[in-house]
Amino acid sequence: MMKQLLLFGVWLIGALQPLRAQNDSLLIRKIYDEALDSHVAYNYLEYLSNRIGGRLSGSPQAAAAVEYMRAVMDTLPFDTVYLQPVMVPHWVRGDKEEARALSDRRGSIDLRICALGNSVGTGEGGISAPVVEVHSFDELKALGRKKIEGKIVFFNVPMNQHHVETFAAYGEAVRYRVLGASEAAKLGAVAVVVRSVGTALDDEPHTGSLRYEEGVPPIPAVAVSAKGAERLSALLRQDPSTRLFIETHCRMLPDVLSYNVIGEVWGTQRDTIIAVGGHLDAWDNGDGAHDDGAGCVQSVEAIRLLRKLGVKPRYTWRVVLFMNEENGLRGGMEYARVARERGEHHLLALESDAGGFSPRGFSFDMAPEQFRRIQALLKNTLELYGLHIFRLGGSGADISPLKGSATILAGLRPDSQRYFDYHHTAIDTFDKINRRELALGAAAMASLVYLANQGLLH
Repeated sequence: MMKQLLLFGVWLIGALQPLRAQNDSLLIRKIYDEALDSHVAYNYLEYLSNRIGGRLSGSPQAAAAVEYMRAVMDTLPFDTVYLQPVMVPHWVRGDKEEARALSDRRGSIDLRICALGNSVGTGEGGISAPVVEVHSFDELKALGRKKIEGKIVFFNVPMNQHHVETFAAYGEAVRYRVLGASEAAKLGAVAVVVRSVGTALDDEPHTGSLRYEEGVPPIPAVAVSAKGAERLSALLRQDPSTRLFIETHCRMLPDVLSYNVIGEVWGTQRDTIIAVGGHLDAWDNGDGAHDDGAGCVQSVEAIRLLRKLGVKPRYTWRVVLFMNEENGLRGGMEYARVARERGEHHLLALESDAGGFSPRGFSFDMAPEQFRRIQALLKNTLELYGLHIFRLGGSGADISPLKGSATILAGLRPDSQRYFDYHHTAIDTFDKINRRELALGAAAMASLVYLANQGLLH
């Protein structure tokens, strides 16, 4: 009798699996239908982008964004919405950014620049010095102090266009923006100019943060547009004695109290968390529609979709809108610190911070054997919706401090071909957002949360 019952149990489990898979597929279909019928996320982003705009941490606009998104989430079916305090850096750009290349042989050319985040300014009167063009840190070091001291170093390193995955090209080129000022200052440079880290050959300078090395004098650092970099490089070939004038008035002010905005839907296993999020801060030169207003509203929408469809939370669902990803990562670090202090376990932490373009899949930071188990499931369940990239390695900056205390870290991976045309520029604006693509990203996130909630990812 016991043997017969055991065989029946095995048969029953096998018989129910196709039915369960069919029910999961039907629910995901409903997620997409609801997302594509809804304009909710798009409308939230319109207000965040056009009414509030650039919202660098410490600014009045960042404070307004916190209050707006808290008010939005208060209208939705969360069990609780609250603010998590975090002290953030307060860097201001100032009211003047000018650059001019001066050649005795070829005349002068004006260049479009923007100060790099966290940079010191030149102050009134600016800096004027000869320019040395380099294409790598190895080349910089080979020139040595004798040829660098008293000069402005021009890092002319374009993104490698041969990479189909543009984030790979970004990862190679961005180190000159982040580390270039200190590497040049070690050899006595008085300032640096960095070719904008972007894919387009246009006249839009791309900002972004730098990191000063402790013990190395901080020097002014600016980004020049790709076209400006080409013009400056051509001028230096014609006249190596060309000088560059730069004036910026940026400065760092004392830290400011700000907040991560958090909303929760409590599950039956309340201390096990499925978190979704993006970063609420955005650079001050644009309105941060793609970076990362899109990720914020998609995260809120993902949970709204599941609630609207009546999905029961087995685990606690949490939306986290992080503050200060762009020039400090303070929000992400504070969130992880508090989670560890509370003894919380994150089953899944999912971040959207790659733009509001058509979703193509997800990247995962997790155990390789676990990834291999779920890869076929994801492909079979989500490929119908254009999601076909499921790769091991990578997630998101704000959730990275959770590594070691989360089972799965994941990042939404949209089509990346246009992202670095707009990234950190004045043209990262709401008019570049496609409503349908934004909705598809939210639906993709909701689908992954649903699968995790059903216990299918672990």
